[in-house]
Amino acid sequence: MPLAYTVTALGVAQIISWGSLFYTIAVLGPALASAAGVGEVALFASYSAGLVVSGLLAPMVGRRIDTHGGRDVLSAGSLLAAAACAALALVQGPVTMLIAWLLAGVAMAATLYDPAFATLNDVAGSHYRRSVTALTLFGGLASTVFWPLSHALLESAGLRETFAIYAVLNVAVCLPLHWCFIPARERRVAVHAKAHVAADADAAPRARRAFLWLAVALALAALIASGISAHLIGLLTATGIGLGDAVLIGSLFGPMQVAGRVMEFTFARHVGPIAAGTVAFAALAIALAIFAVQGGMFVLALLFVMLYGWSNGVLTIVRGTVPAELFAVAQRG
Repeated sequence: MPLAYTVTALGVAQIISWGSLFYTIAVLGPALASAAGVGEVALFASYSAGLVVSGLLAPMVGRRIDTHGGRDVLSAGSLLAAAACAALALVQGPVTMLIAWLLAGVAMAATLYDPAFATLNDVAGSHYRRSVTALTLFGGLASTVFWPLSHALLESAGLRETFAIYAVLNVAVCLPLHWCFIPARERRVAVHAKAHVAADADAAPRARRAFLWLAVALALAALIASGISAHLIGLLTATGIGLGDAVLIGSLFGPMQVAGRVMEFTFARHVGPIAAGTVAFAALAIALAIFAVQGGMFVLALLFVMLYGWSNGVLTIVRGTVPAELFAVAQRG
């Protein structure tokens, strides 16, 4: 199957997976808390617990993809995502809400960028970096599509109906895309990078140090991204910006992610992934500084979201390409 078909199918599924599992809380969170009869602290504690579960399961998911390929994992993830959305549609109290978000965390581990990147590493070969960038061009639209969509569905249909629609999307769209467009393969024995550096006595310690620094940097970036994505609309309105303007400004987050990824795609031949990551981290720091002083000013808030979206877009690619750059192992046939 042509690689472009696989990337496109993964990209469409990423829009729905990110939009239904990760981004909905920014718009649907208050209504969900009201339906469950809990406050914002309990709501975001449950959501955070789901993110923790997603992180804890990531190594196991990666090993599964390494040995069996990504089709089964991503397809199962789509079913879990549908179940999580259905559970969110049926919340009755704090316990059911926590269970729903924990289930969503399991689904995130099996459907979002990390398993998709691992799958592309398995099938894209030398086209991996460009495939990752192309995939993230799709995913960058998730917030732009699902924030306004969630708002419109909440107003016209209701909270429970909105999550029910998202459950159907995961089963009717994501599941067939993952099952039909990701190549199947037989089980293989995993090959670990440390086997390739054993000949150099200094290589293993250097690799471990690089891994730790990279893990800390990406974990901090993910922490910031998770917090801002979940609270972006609320953060903007808390500074005095009206809800309509906040939604408008927030909707630019996705296009700016795409803009950053288009630039990365365009200049990939001239700028290495490590250099791109350095620039993106610098842009993230500047964006956060702008937000700290914007004081409800529309123009500064707009500049913050644009710069933050751009940096987050590039950092998403860095998550997939820098590990391959630093810890690449021989391609296996």
